[in-house]
Amino acid sequence: MSTKKYKSPLHEMTQTTRTEYWNDSCAVSELKYAIEHGAVGATANPVIVSYVLGIEMDLWKDHINRLINDMPDADEERISWKLVEDMSAQGAKLLEPIFNESGGKKGRLSIQTDPKNYRNPKAMVDQAVHFHNLAPNMIVKIPVTSAGVTAIEEATYQGVVINATVSFSVPQALAVGEAIEKGLQRRKAGGKDISSMSPVCTIMVGRLDDWLKVVANRDNIVTEPAYLEWAGVAAMKKAYEIYQERGYTTRLLSAATRNHMHWSEFIGGDVVVTMTNQWQRRFNACDVEVKPRMDNPVAPAIIKELSAKFADFDRAYRPDGMTVEEFDTFGPTLRTLRGFIRGGGEFVGVIRDFMLPNPDVK
Repeated sequence: MSTKKYKSPLHEMTQTTRTEYWNDSCAVSELKYAIEHGAVGATANPVIVSYVLGIEMDLWKDHINRLINDMPDADEERISWKLVEDMSAQGAKLLEPIFNESGGKKGRLSIQTDPKNYRNPKAMVDQAVHFHNLAPNMIVKIPVTSAGVTAIEEATYQGVVINATVSFSVPQALAVGEAIEKGLQRRKAGGKDISSMSPVCTIMVGRLDDWLKVVANRDNIVTEPAYLEWAGVAAMKKAYEIYQERGYTTRLLSAATRNHMHWSEFIGGDVVVTMTNQWQRRFNACDVEVKPRMDNPVAPAIIKELSAKFADFDRAYRPDGMTVEEFDTFGPTLRTLRGFIRGGGEFVGVIRDFMLPNPDVK
């Protein structure tokens, strides 16, 4: 790595390969750092906004109080979602120069629909369209549940740029690729523009690893410990191989970083890697060589062992390992939706404390 020519390993990656990276937060300080080091996107959702308040409350407390005063009939949940929208719009503004320079292909702020609506396609589509209209460079997260796949196609048709989320597997990624193609074809057939639509499909690689570790402990499975760090990488690479063969418009995005392979193994691919500020700083200070590895296959012995000992890895890795209906009962889907919904409730609690302050505390 040349320390003279490039600011950091992540900056070098963005300048020398097709691989992009996004900031997994919409905190102003973190997003500015990420953009400086080559990031071209960012993420917001209720859990992330709650995190941002934890580190940048001084920037937002007056705004929260104004929302409460300006929306006198709004409950705490409405105030919470309005704050998510406002914070997302601010992040989108920081990314707008990148968006304009790239003709809409980069520089988007990813905002998440309410995870409680994971069974309701209409509710997801309606919220997605609303979020799409908040700023010209919004990209909207819809979960890859059975209902979510339906919503992804319809929202795409209505012009929403999609970031498919709550996705951990090859079957989910393929379902998203097909749904978005159908939505784009319908839109094109209706004479509507699709030229600047740049959808992505997330694979939460670290959460697949997490799940297999839970299963290993739950079911007393013994395997090579290092193999469990490769599960998400294997799913991402398999999905990427098929995406390249089929020529989907959608690009893959890796999320839920747990180790450097969740970055380094994807370098060189026409993909996005999203990561927190903590991981960005860790990678920017590391000695991992920046070189293409996306096309390097995962060792067959790892695939064989994980497939033999973990039925859920086999389901996640094989293109036909799950039906769309089975997405909703897949372990990582259940764990992630539960976590997102719980985290959203905790965020609403933060807003509740503004609206109904504890009288026992000065």
